[in-house]
Amino acid sequence: MMLSVGNIRLILGSQSPRRQELLSGIDVPFEVRLMPDVDESYPASLHREEIPTYIARKKAEAYRASLSADSLLITADTIVWLDGKVYGKPQDERDAKTMLSVLSGRTHDVITGVCLTTLQRQETFYAVSSVRFAELDADEIDYYVRRYRPYDKAGAYGVQEWIGYVGVEHLEGSFYNVMGLPVRMLYQKLKTFINEK
Repeated sequence: MMLSVGNIRLILGSQSPRRQELLSGIDVPFEVRLMPDVDESYPASLHREEIPTYIARKKAEAYRASLSADSLLITADTIVWLDGKVYGKPQDERDAKTMLSVLSGRTHDVITGVCLTTLQRQETFYAVSSVRFAELDADEIDYYVRRYRPYDKAGAYGVQEWIGYVGVEHLEGSFYNVMGLPVRMLYQKLKTFINEK
């Protein structure tokens, strides 16, 4: 059965052009609603997938007051996880280069937490993809950071950009999750969520 939103107003609460592009791929009408930057801090006790799901819920709370009875809000957050450490968005050029140097030649997890929110219900879920980078030399990292300025991306890279073409040796799981939204899983969750409404 195809996903049909019926009379529901599907809202994507995200400033990410990649999430907007990915959601448009499932051919359901939605609107984008932007809010001022949400504080993306989280308790130090959280681990791995707990972090992006916590932040996705936190983002949803920022929108809750503006939701109507027919609204279904989607919020999401993505992190890179390696050796028990979170790699979020880099603070500056130096930070971006440091992150990519750490990821070079290694396998890391990309975890996206998604939150579905109405006035009556809220559900969170997450997806994990495993990405292995080839060894990246300093010139390649410098080129990518200067040319693509990946300061709005977890782990300081966009898999759909130059670095993904030349650097990704292996990817296990959803490619779209690495871009920022696990689209197939979201599609299935929306069908269930809407049918149970």
